[in-house]
Amino acid sequence: MLGKTASGIFWLFRYLERAENIARLIETGHRFTLTRNSGRQDEWRSILSALGKDAAYRTSHQGYEAAQVVDYLLRDRNNPGNLRALIESARQNARTTRTAITRELWEAVNECWICVNEALRRQVREAELPATIDLIERQTAQVRGAMENTMLRNDGYNFARTGNFIERADSMARLIDVKYYVLLPSVSFVGSSLDNIQWETILRSTSAYSAYRWLYPGRASALGIAEFLILDRRFPRSLAFCYGKLTDNLRHLAMSYGAQSDSLAEAERIYSGFASLTASQIIEDGLHEFLVEFLRVNRNLATMIEQEYRFNS
Repeated sequence: MLGKTASGIFWLFRYLERAENIARLIETGHRFTLTRNSGRQDEWRSILSALGKDAAYRTSHQGYEAAQVVDYLLRDRNNPGNLRALIESARQNARTTRTAITRELWEAVNECWICVNEALRRQVREAELPATIDLIERQTAQVRGAMENTMLRNDGYNFARTGNFIERADSMARLIDVKYYVLLPSVSFVGSSLDNIQWETILRSTSAYSAYRWLYPGRASALGIAEFLILDRRFPRSLAFCYGKLTDNLRHLAMSYGAQSDSLAEAERIYSGFASLTASQIIEDGLHEFLVEFLRVNRNLATMIEQEYRFNS
């Protein structure tokens, strides 16, 4: 497969996953504000910070009112990485790789763009926000379903999955980091002053609430939730799960191209590191520091993949 085509498929699914996870972060912020009587602007600022957009936001906005933060993330032209722009970029990538993807996948991407663009033609009111977020999540899920159900398990499929899980891991780490400041420096203090309601909000915003309750009956705890979202290899959005799938797809790519793969070796190194970790250890050493380092190595892996498979050629 040409590097340009591989890049188009890889970024098609990165853009879609990024858009969905912006929607999930907005949902998280909205739920947070419903559980607090004060400090609501701090919650929205933490979400902008998690996305790396706080500095850019402050160049054109003052204050962190919910309506303007949500509009900035969903459709503001001052934000080139707004959700609508990401869906449009995904559609452009699907168009340029039209001969390498199935008709069903192209139609799902096109429908996703049409529906999201129509929903975001005007500023979304607070009362409309839950329905809008639900629409975005359903549309992106349909695209992934079309990919899974119609694409050959060839290099195109593996580039699609690689892009998807690189972005999902990045987004999950950022979502957890929104809440890191709730945790105290030592694991011995866990449970003494943590806001478990907001940790449950994180579970709901990652579609993890039912799965967590199934595996961990009883009252939710910050320690248990952190373990579930980072280390549990059964949950399809955990960091460990994402890297398990990444190593699988990179292994298939290495076999397809018959070459030694540095990106596969790096993914395997990161994945094996999860096996030696516990949630207590991560929190004891610093959850925020762990997530920052994870985001760094995840970005580096994405760059390695782009260079190894010559995305710019």
